Amino acid sequence: MSHKECEQSPVTASVVLRVPFYDVDSMDIVWHGHYLKYFEDARCALLDKIAYNYHAMRESGYGFPVVDVRLKYVKPATFNRAIRVEATLSESDVRLKIDYRIVDEETAQVLTKGYSVQVAVALDSGEMCFALPDILQQKLARYRREGDQ
Repeated sequence: MSHKECEQSPVTASVVLRVPFYDVDSMDIVWHGHYLKYFEDARCALLDKIAYNYHAMRESGYGFPVVDVRLKYVKPATFNRAIRVEATLSESDVRLKIDYRIVDEETAQVLTKGYSVQVAVALDSGEMCFALPDILQQKLARYRREGDQ
């Protein structure tokens, strides 16, 4: 893989969940607000992959609040179904933009799509950064160089 291909390799992660009873409404479909929770599970798996989870962020002096989120409901997830939540880091220049897909494990049908945007905020000053911190850029470069070893 060339250096350029390595830089462009997307960081991806996925988690498989079984829809619990307490996440569904009276029609046995997932209440719309829970999809964001499922996105968060996949986002955490993605951040773990690059060794920059929420603990590492805090230790490095930065927070990454979500400033924008979008969901498109395609088909409902239902009680006790296995779903795969996929997260792909689609932007990492000035902000983190993560794209999501929720797929029914049995049928492979896409149930939900969306994205979230996070920006870096210096914890000591509360100021928003207009570039990703060096520590995150280094971790992304290392991950793309070394891959999923």
